[in-house]
Amino acid sequence: MAYLHAMSLFIASLNSGSNGNCYYIGNQEEAILIDGGISCRETERRMKRLELSMRKVKAIFISHEHADHIYGVSRLSRKYQLPVYITETTRKEGRLILKESLAIPFRAYEPVRINNLSVTAFPKFHDATDPHSFIVAGNDVNVGIFTDIGQTCEHVIRHFEQCNAAFLESNYDEELLETGSYPLSLKNRIRDGRGHLSNKQALQLFMNHRPECMSHLFLSHLSENNNSPKIVKQLFSTIAGRTEIIIAPRDKETKLYHIRNTPGHVHKGFKQSSRNSHFQLSLFQ
Repeated sequence: MAYLHAMSLFIASLNSGSNGNCYYIGNQEEAILIDGGISCRETERRMKRLELSMRKVKAIFISHEHADHIYGVSRLSRKYQLPVYITETTRKEGRLILKESLAIPFRAYEPVRINNLSVTAFPKFHDATDPHSFIVAGNDVNVGIFTDIGQTCEHVIRHFEQCNAAFLESNYDEELLETGSYPLSLKNRIRDGRGHLSNKQALQLFMNHRPECMSHLFLSHLSENNNSPKIVKQLFSTIAGRTEIIIAPRDKETKLYHIRNTPGHVHKGFKQSSRNSHFQLSLFQ
């Protein structure tokens, strides 16, 4: 594959939604999966259709313990002897059966090196025991995975501003949720700040904090009942500019996208001031 070069990463959504989440990020030699919420067999099928080898995958990183993020993890790890990076509390709450030597805890803001890839977790608002989002960096390219987030907190904003590409949750249309058939308790759980981002919230983040280097935005984790790809596409396309908008499907993989860094671009660093340090400690207290 001669078109591959040093200043790029390759990314795809293998599935995105309440029925399963799994995202692929890799370079020429290695790759990682963020979450493993679809079956091992289906993960293999979708990778094969993208002409990607599971042997290139070196690790799985788990954002939180909900079934749509961990369903296929145990089987994938066992079959391919893949290390699973997961916090101790998430592993316990998710009751994941993993080989001890393959279950590796991570900590927020401590980068994990997977050969030439670096994965950094940071905490987020979600109704799970110890939830995290991720930035995957390599070849001078940053890719963010921002799904299952109840609000666009300072963590999300500062990391979004660093991304060449991002998977960003756009879960529900506020009117469709309000007028839909869900019981009030479930509606409130979705929109209470520890559930999911609405289209409007995701759009505001994109409008106010999109970096110049962002070439691709994957709108992810769309609700089957309270949203539609058509609504989301129309909403974001009107202001997308040079950023390509992709709707991550609930039932299949996207194409494999080649993410390049803009020549001469310097990413803004995340300066962890004393305020940010306090915010990290108090985020879920």
